[in-house]
Amino acid sequence: MTRSLICGIRNIAILSACFLLWFEVVSAQENPMPGMQMPAQQGKAHHHDSAGPKGADFPRFGHAQISSEQKLFAIEDAQQIASAKNPTLRQAEAGIRAARARQQQAGLLPNPIVGYSGDEIRGGGTGGGKQGFFVEQRIVTAGKLGKSRDVFAKEASLAEIEAEEQKIRVETAVKMAFYRVLAAQELADVRMQLAQIANESAANSKRLGNTGQADETEILEAELEAHRLRLAARMQENTLREEWRSLAAAMGEPEMERTTVAGNLEQGWPELSDNEVLDAISRNSPAVRIADATAARNNAELIRAQREAIPDLRLRGGLQYNNELIGTVPRAIGWEGTAELSVEIPIFNRNQGNVGAARAEADRAEEETRRIALTLRERAASALDQYSNARLMAEQYRVEILPRAKKAYVLMSQRHGEMLASFPRVLESQRRLFELHAEYIVALENVWTNGIALQGYLLTDGLEAPARPGEMDRPIRETNVPMPERTMSPELGSPRP
Repeated sequence: MTRSLICGIRNIAILSACFLLWFEVVSAQENPMPGMQMPAQQGKAHHHDSAGPKGADFPRFGHAQISSEQKLFAIEDAQQIASAKNPTLRQAEAGIRAARARQQQAGLLPNPIVGYSGDEIRGGGTGGGKQGFFVEQRIVTAGKLGKSRDVFAKEASLAEIEAEEQKIRVETAVKMAFYRVLAAQELADVRMQLAQIANESAANSKRLGNTGQADETEILEAELEAHRLRLAARMQENTLREEWRSLAAAMGEPEMERTTVAGNLEQGWPELSDNEVLDAISRNSPAVRIADATAARNNAELIRAQREAIPDLRLRGGLQYNNELIGTVPRAIGWEGTAELSVEIPIFNRNQGNVGAARAEADRAEEETRRIALTLRERAASALDQYSNARLMAEQYRVEILPRAKKAYVLMSQRHGEMLASFPRVLESQRRLFELHAEYIVALENVWTNGIALQGYLLTDGLEAPARPGEMDRPIRETNVPMPERTMSPELGSPRP
């Protein structure tokens, strides 16, 4: 009797367990996991909407399906628009024209002076008096005009280098903004998929609660996670919109309608070597070239100041009509010629103060070139650190972390199909895979942005105005080291501001 009762209880327990497994399989078929499509649905294209992606399995780049009519926005398109519309490039061209105009002006001869002269005009009792005209010309000696042209020729060279620097700055800024948009676009897709997974998890918790397999606390926690991830997806959409606005502003087309950008974060990222980057920045940066050109300009100013001590000549000649009578003959003397030659004697003022100041500025400019190179190396250290860490993380995620996460998800899905793992565990494995992929995208974004900044000599602000021609002595005033907005670390496991 006792043995029969025990066998009956055991059979009832086995039947109950089988029923629960059958119910879970049926529920999973009615509400399949993201990415676990039913056979009738396979092969259909999916279009993302505000509710999140449908049918996501493994995270992948370019996940959003694009219609054949939609034109993708490429990096070449952005650069072309920026070249035509960014106002700073026109400002740099205007700076070149202004510098060349000053060079022309510096070499022009002084204008002659034409005037009237008179002496004893009323004539007095004898009826005399002189009236006439004169021409005066200053003769610039010692080649001072040529030396002045040399000074402003160096300034024109500075303006040309500044224009080249501005072009690099705009190209770098547009590239960085473009890849930020691309990363934000990919992250928005992944965030929506994570929100979809959280919705599935919350729905599954409710089903388990209906069968007594989950209590109210577990249901509430699943719902909270779903709300949190839906909020994160909406915030990422806002980020994508703002990144697009930054790109549009850098291009000089702020009203441009947002579109889908084309690109692959995993391919073609900058491959940089620390020593090579530091050497390139400290030797080839436009800032270094501007410092060299500034030193050359100051040397030209020193030579010009030294020549200034040599006085110019002043020539004056003219004609006067002399009304004075010739002796007793009632006739005026008539026309008389006049000529004058004068020169300033440099006794007290030999321009010694300006020569000393120009020599000091030349010495300072020589040291400025070295200071600029050291400053650029110092500022590049931060960007190099960000780049190296981001590249290390991206490589580790691609080679080690993500393949293991994918394999874990596949194995968990297989175990679920064999009724050896619960549906919540599959969802948790899938959620972890997408979270790791989001971290991978952030690492790739930092590789691109910091790598592009280093390739662009740390010139990252495409809307910073180029220097005016008279301000060329401050060559690194506009050097902007990038400050990534979404730096991350593996210890935290998620992006941080």
